[in-house]
Amino acid sequence: MSAEEALDRAREAGIHLLRIPTPFAVGRVNCYLIDDEPLTLVDTGPNSGKALDELERQLEALGHPIADLELIIVSHQHIDHLGLVEIIAERSGAEVAAIDAVVRSVANFAADLEEEDRFAAELMIRNGIPEDLVIALRSVARSFRAWGGQVNVTRPLRDGETLTFRDRALEVQHRPGHSASDTLLWDAERRILFAADHLLAHISSNPLLSRSLDGSPGRRKALLDYIESLARTRELPAEIVLTGHGEAVTDHRALIDERLAQHRRRAEKIHALISERPRSAYEIAQELWGNVAVTQAFLTLSEVIGHLDLLIAEGRARELDEGEMVRFASTGNNEREGAD
Repeated sequence: MSAEEALDRAREAGIHLLRIPTPFAVGRVNCYLIDDEPLTLVDTGPNSGKALDELERQLEALGHPIADLELIIVSHQHIDHLGLVEIIAERSGAEVAAIDAVVRSVANFAADLEEEDRFAAELMIRNGIPEDLVIALRSVARSFRAWGGQVNVTRPLRDGETLTFRDRALEVQHRPGHSASDTLLWDAERRILFAADHLLAHISSNPLLSRSLDGSPGRRKALLDYIESLARTRELPAEIVLTGHGEAVTDHRALIDERLAQHRRRAEKIHALISERPRSAYEIAQELWGNVAVTQAFLTLSEVIGHLDLLIAEGRARELDEGEMVRFASTGNNEREGAD
């Protein structure tokens, strides 16, 4: 089945793709209208007049003004997916559903992002990124905040619960990794999975470093979470995966195997670098991506630290605390779990 055939099948099931513009390099975000009772929108796009106009136009082309919406489901906490939720909820009176773990943070959007920025800045400096670059990156991050917005969740979702519609049932599946709040919706009868950014056809979903949603100290081990989540998703007998960007996926097991192999190759490259000499995560990022490690410092740092977490979990790497900064070194153990 091709990606277009998958979308045709989704339309036959009352699921309509809305491609909404964003200001970000990833391009348009995929939102989905579920034409059922309740009439449901999965994700909204960023908080901008252009995105709102386009969302309204595409909904009306399907015969539904925004006022008709009865339920909005937020797939995860990133601003390109939830920026318009408050505006749309106010205009429609729709309930807003999101995984229970994220309710507090999205209700306190501005304060939570400020805390997340402080966390990111401390993490970057501790891992070798120069302070002047961190200050510049924080300034850029603040400029993006207007694309997001506060979200008052009226219907918290629990992992494993079922959302019942007139013509379908969707199982809620919390799959942390790309973000701490990644939430999938599984239609077992039709074998259709709403996956948002958990699995994308054209690019690897970056497991971004972040604080824990429950407020516990430290950071999530995002890549380890993501690998575990992918393994669970791989077991689903899905035929169509509706993604948050780009095309639908029609062979999720092959794609997941490819993504897991990519992570293994990257871990091995990083292990080779720290086997030469101890390095900071920023030094490793520069070795792997050159100047991209400067322009997209937090993104590449997330990649590197995620794979170092994997190597540490396997007993193949260790962290060297040098006071204000940390470096990473090989333990000299070249064996890994599951190796042939």
